[in-house]
Amino acid sequence: MDPVIQVRDLTKRYKDTLALDGVSFDIERNAIYGFLGRNGAGKTTAMSILTAQNFATSGSVKVFGEDPYENSRVLRRICFVRESQKYPDDAKAKHAFRAARLFFPNWDQAICDELIDEFQLPMKQTIKKLSRGQLSAVGVIIGLASRAEITFFDEPYLGLDAVARQIFYDRLLADYAEHPRTILLSSHLIDEISNLIERVLVIDKGQIIMDQSTEEARERATNLVGDAQVVERFIGRREVIHRESLGRVASVTFLGQLSPSEFDEARAAGLDLAPVSLQELIVRSTRHAASASTDANDLNAIDTSEQEGALR
Repeated sequence: MDPVIQVRDLTKRYKDTLALDGVSFDIERNAIYGFLGRNGAGKTTAMSILTAQNFATSGSVKVFGEDPYENSRVLRRICFVRESQKYPDDAKAKHAFRAARLFFPNWDQAICDELIDEFQLPMKQTIKKLSRGQLSAVGVIIGLASRAEITFFDEPYLGLDAVARQIFYDRLLADYAEHPRTILLSSHLIDEISNLIERVLVIDKGQIIMDQSTEEARERATNLVGDAQVVERFIGRREVIHRESLGRVASVTFLGQLSPSEFDEARAAGLDLAPVSLQELIVRSTRHAASASTDANDLNAIDTSEQEGALR
């Protein structure tokens, strides 16, 4: 274990909204993370605090073993690329790249120039006149050319077409292989980045619900399809995260794996074992967590009502 970021009991509250609810996790050196979750789950808030662009309500954050706030030693080693990045009204892309070159000590101008050509980025227009995809390209170029020891990409490729996104993925992997560093990718395009990321960090309603290697995550769940009664027999007491049915046919996704003997028995019983993609797993897990939370709240409300009735 060689963490470059250590987060302990991190909480962030905005008036009546709890954006982060006592989360704790480590980010290891030289790994590509998928920092995933629904809109409003707390991803951007967490990254803003890690990069000293926001303040925690409570808890602690250590980056390279130090507090990042007003710490130039730490901040010069971090690059945070966000979709909502603001630039001066008269700024052009060349001005953004020039400023980045002065700030980041590992800046690579050669890769910057190559990416400008690959993304076909117009350099004479002001940034405020660029399309959403072109603006995203500016952020992607800075994130890659900075070669920062830790780079955060917070949905920076929104607006990029499929070809441009593939350029980004290819260049990211190629440059990471030559210059290993820690990269956090926040994205809704989970299937597209699933082959890039080595670890999965999933946040939902301000809490971490998954923190494991991508390989472990892919083995986290199993999907069974077939006769509903036979499927339910195999499910037993396992935790189900999704269930749907059509007539007598059921499709059930549950946490865990079948044993080799169960696998053979399921095949013999005519059941299909379908793979669970990383995107499907995360979608099902977040919805299941939300459902479980709602059920718990309903149960608490019932318990409270019963207690009040007993008191009366």
